[in-house]
Amino acid sequence: MISIHRTARRPKSPLLAGFGGALALLTLLPAAPATAAPVPDSAPRAVTSAERATAAYLDAARNSPARLAAFFKELPKGGDLHNHLSGAVTTEYLIKLAIDDGLCIDATMTAVAPPCGSGTRPASDARTDSAFRQQIVRAWSMQDFPDNESGHDHFFDTFGKFSMATWYTRGKMLANVADTVVKQNQFYLETLVSPASDSAKKLAETVGYDADLAALHRKLLAGGQLDKVVDEAVKEADDTDVQFRETAHCDTPRPAPGCRLPVRWISQVSRNSSPARVFTQIAVGMRLAERDPRFVAVNLVQPEDGEISLRDYSLHMRMVKYLGRQYPGAHVTLHSGELAPGLVKPEDLTFHINEAVRVAGAERIGHGVDLVHEDNWQRLARTMARRHVAVEVPFSSNKQILGIAGDDHPFNAYRRYGVPIVLATDDPGVSRIDISHEYQYAAKTYDLSYTELKDLARASLEYAFRDGRSLWTAGSAPSGYRPVAACRADRPGDGSPSARCARFLAASPKAATEWRQEVAFAAFERAHSGRA
Repeated sequence: MISIHRTARRPKSPLLAGFGGALALLTLLPAAPATAAPVPDSAPRAVTSAERATAAYLDAARNSPARLAAFFKELPKGGDLHNHLSGAVTTEYLIKLAIDDGLCIDATMTAVAPPCGSGTRPASDARTDSAFRQQIVRAWSMQDFPDNESGHDHFFDTFGKFSMATWYTRGKMLANVADTVVKQNQFYLETLVSPASDSAKKLAETVGYDADLAALHRKLLAGGQLDKVVDEAVKEADDTDVQFRETAHCDTPRPAPGCRLPVRWISQVSRNSSPARVFTQIAVGMRLAERDPRFVAVNLVQPEDGEISLRDYSLHMRMVKYLGRQYPGAHVTLHSGELAPGLVKPEDLTFHINEAVRVAGAERIGHGVDLVHEDNWQRLARTMARRHVAVEVPFSSNKQILGIAGDDHPFNAYRRYGVPIVLATDDPGVSRIDISHEYQYAAKTYDLSYTELKDLARASLEYAFRDGRSLWTAGSAPSGYRPVAACRADRPGDGSPSARCARFLAASPKAATEWRQEVAFAAFERAHSGRA
């Protein structure tokens, strides 16, 4: 992970054309700052007058839904680090893609290939038949799903229903998602895709499984087989880049907002697959991350409570550990602890996060909802805080999939032990939410102050797998983000950075993105000061 606390695991790489610019138990736990672990001998920074004025505006707006919604939309909100591309696309845009491809919709509301035979309808009927359109929306998302029912199966079933609409449209989907991210006042995106998925699956089937992971790795490398799949993934990314730029009009006088967003890919691994396929996908993703700077990490996806995922969980962690040593330039973030009592056997709640952190060496954890059910969870939380392993928290999907929200969510437990937290969306298209909703939910549910919200936004860039050094000095305590020496005399938003600071920012895409957010915070606070 590239952060103020750790040395980067991969070398710097240039920014890429088309992908961005330079620039109930828990209620007993006392609240703590919401981002990083406390560091002795480092006091929290003083709150500025502009922050106090903005906090007063937020307090005054709490009983005004319109003002509150506007506040959170305008709030600079860092980056989204846990975002599945196909699940992030708006449902309305997925319907458009289905129409553009001439797809049909069957009786289960699943997109299927034409021609539209008996029991199917053209997706284009959704243009004029509003009732049909709403049926598709409800089938492809969580819209109108009852709050008092478990959404687990419905949530995961949506992906199979709209899957065909996502074929060969990765660049178009990215254009849709990138625009949303920018309009939500975010500055960076890491999104999950499955590179060269079919070829990786075929390679796994050809090679077969070997319990000796080193031997299995050698078989994948033999004859350049693994590299051929990586070559395909690189070509796939090139094609995506072209399609994205065309869709977003990036090379025209009126480019879409998303053209200026720095985007990086995380390679998905289908954890409910055969051991050979899981290992192969991890290897493809890690080798790809070392070869192509557009890719930064790997992650295991699909339901963690699936039969194979539960059976092979420890094996998967050992696979990540082994391959991580072969490809040290690849980052690791893992869906782990996306479980709840009643969904799995009690014993399955006791070790997943522990093994993700201690065995696989995950630099970030996605969800981490079952924290307090882990064996010696307090020790685990201290380890995560000490190692600066951040937890990616998407509140809406946690509620929709697991029914976990409010005081039942471990948000306060992570805060109490100083574990870094970043807010994320997961699948905002499916969930029918945006990142502003997640920040507003956090503020209301956990009574967060403006400075705590601000530091959550900072953390989402600090724990991003972004190239370069951080803007923030090592050893900062919670609410104590202090600029590095090169920029310590500068005040973002008060003009151009000094020559020394400008040189530092030019050498670090990470710091440049963080600086851009600080400039946005200065403007945001000026706009809200004195308006309470």
